[in-house]
Amino acid sequence: MMRYGFAIDTKRCIGCHTCSTACRIENNLPAGMWWNRALTEGGAEMDTPAGEFPDATMSYLTVACQHCENPACVKVCPVGATYKDPETGVVRQDYDKCIGCRMCMSACPYNGVRSFNWEEPSYVVDFAMGDADVPPHQKHVVEKCTMCWHRLAKGEEPMCVKTCLARARFWGDLDDPESEVAKLVRERSSKQLLADEGTKPSVYYLV
Repeated sequence: MMRYGFAIDTKRCIGCHTCSTACRIENNLPAGMWWNRALTEGGAEMDTPAGEFPDATMSYLTVACQHCENPACVKVCPVGATYKDPETGVVRQDYDKCIGCRMCMSACPYNGVRSFNWEEPSYVVDFAMGDADVPPHQKHVVEKCTMCWHRLAKGEEPMCVKTCLARARFWGDLDDPESEVAKLVRERSSKQLLADEGTKPSVYYLV
């Protein structure tokens, strides 16, 4: 039994947004949609420092679907469109089953990690980008980070991990004590987002 997850080194992250951009390209995301975002503690706008000069500080937190071990979204989906893969622990989304009720969005405690296509998806360029195995985006369905499922199926790591310029993102089997990600979580201090919600997120932020 595997449990894929991430360890993100907040000391190394430089907020370059490469992971966000690489995710958009790899998954051919519709215009205006982001599955992965680099947030700052200072405010909602991009690259907002906390505090005031000369005591201002800048820190980044990249946020996407937390691929929870106990996902609230799966419990409320009435048609099984949101489900947890039993072999990997990845929380997946079946576009063909989704009826657009958005109950998963309401139940998820992590605001902004899921998006809804109100209209037929439109794109910045007039041709598809990214991997040909990415499922087509559809109107009236919920979308989110898939952990690059199409890449996992080929034995490859998620694109956000592959392209991280600061080498701040790590991925692997959290249940394998010999994996790099499991060792980092075990040896470094870390935190999980909204751990008190009981969702048991599979994303650890190394501090």
